[in-house]
Amino acid sequence: MAIKSDKWIKRMALEHGMIEPFEDRQVRAGIVSYGLSSYGYDIRVADEFKVFTNINNTVIDPKNFDPRSFVDIKADACIVPPNSFALARTIEYFRIPRDILTICLGKSTYARCGIIVNVTPFEPEWEGTVTLEISNTTPLPARIYANEGIAQVLFFQSDEPCEVSYADKKGKYLKQRGVTLPKI
Repeated sequence: MAIKSDKWIKRMALEHGMIEPFEDRQVRAGIVSYGLSSYGYDIRVADEFKVFTNINNTVIDPKNFDPRSFVDIKADACIVPPNSFALARTIEYFRIPRDILTICLGKSTYARCGIIVNVTPFEPEWEGTVTLEISNTTPLPARIYANEGIAQVLFFQSDEPCEVSYADKKGKYLKQRGVTLPKI
């Protein structure tokens, strides 16, 4: 398995719609950067957030998820409470080729502020907007800026296509749009 370069990412985005919209360079003036990097792509967080709240005294249960666990926010920035959590989504829509697996890691600008961004791998032939899990590990409120960089996606190509892809399995998060809650 080999990591893919900026040239490969650009070609796949422009010729095959792997990333839409696609920014072919790093955009960084006065913002948390996003766009094409040497060996990855820095994704942006959209302006839709679901922030955990305890006002309804619900229990977080992945098999029986109560949407009242969140407060919906649509804004240019989102304040994640201390030691709390939010869900968001990417601006970018991805179409992952059958021989590619991605790993997504949070950007150092947020990590240095105690913000952890978790994203599960994008499996071969998965497509959709990415649901982002944002944790504020600090005892202070944290601001997340919409329409700016939040994490970097790295693309790994196998020497052969997988036998069963995410699309073949009819994965439950295939072609998701918007912030997607847990499904069983």
